[in-house]
Amino acid sequence: MLELRPTCENCNRPLPPESSEARICSYECTFCARCVEDVLKNVCPNCGGGFEPRPVRPSVNWNGDNYLGQDPASTVVRHRPVNVGEHTKFLAKIREIPPERR
Repeated sequence: MLELRPTCENCNRPLPPESSEARICSYECTFCARCVEDVLKNVCPNCGGGFEPRPVRPSVNWNGDNYLGQDPASTVVRHRPVNVGEHTKFLAKIREIPPERR
């Protein structure tokens, strides 16, 4: 079950469960679209993977209790601003490799 983390790990921008701006890697590291594009260049600083839009969990119980009321979003903030200098070095190693081949 995805945690649906509440904020961008880098800039701490709110990313509520319905946000279309949330991006996640395969480990659920969560960043806003702006940070993924402008700062991270689609390279997760934690694992090196790429990012995809985070799915939106339904807010209404349409079928079988599979909705936010049954499985609420996380409230745990993971604010870990990226060290831009270190990330630039990391990017130099793997940025040209497509995410699906990293």
